[in-house]
Amino acid sequence: MSGELRVDLLRGGDIARHVDALAQLRITVFREFPYLYDGTADYEAHYLQTYIACPDSLIVMVRDGEKAVGASTSLPLAAAHEEMREPFRAAGLPLERHHYFGESLLLRAYRGRGLGVRFFEEREAHGRELGLDWATFCAVDRPKDHPMRPADYVPNDAFWGRRGYVRDPALQCRMSWLDVGDAASSDKTLVFWRKRLAAA
Repeated sequence: MSGELRVDLLRGGDIARHVDALAQLRITVFREFPYLYDGTADYEAHYLQTYIACPDSLIVMVRDGEKAVGASTSLPLAAAHEEMREPFRAAGLPLERHHYFGESLLLRAYRGRGLGVRFFEEREAHGRELGLDWATFCAVDRPKDHPMRPADYVPNDAFWGRRGYVRDPALQCRMSWLDVGDAASSDKTLVFWRKRLAAA
């Protein structure tokens, strides 16, 4: 760890040349609880095409020297994957007024340095620049007694609450992925959190 961290803001097509680094971050960080995601580079490259294709997407990337150590993604909900759009459509909420936050990824050695707050600040500012009224994201809903839950695991709920986000159990989506140690993919429930974006 050099201590010299650089934060870059990448938009739309600029993201394409960073796909490999972003894919590796997603595979590494999401392997941890609560996602337990056993990912592949091929799937990640396909997933990230949605961000590359959207001119209003934003990825906040953190580098230590030349190494990517963190990233956070967002794009208008109307351009997000169908799994994210459908619950809002079903609830009668306008897709075109929401900014969707895909993920916040940070290698363990770089946590606790304020980068999580920076991720939210940059994405919220981007949403306001786009004229959107709401920020939203979803998080996997794992049972408290899950056998792979670490004894020292602390969920992000309190952090999100301090940022002004409110969990909305009425907004849920289902996604399928392969858990670490499993032989086949399985469906998971993800619950959305929302926050109204006030003018800066």
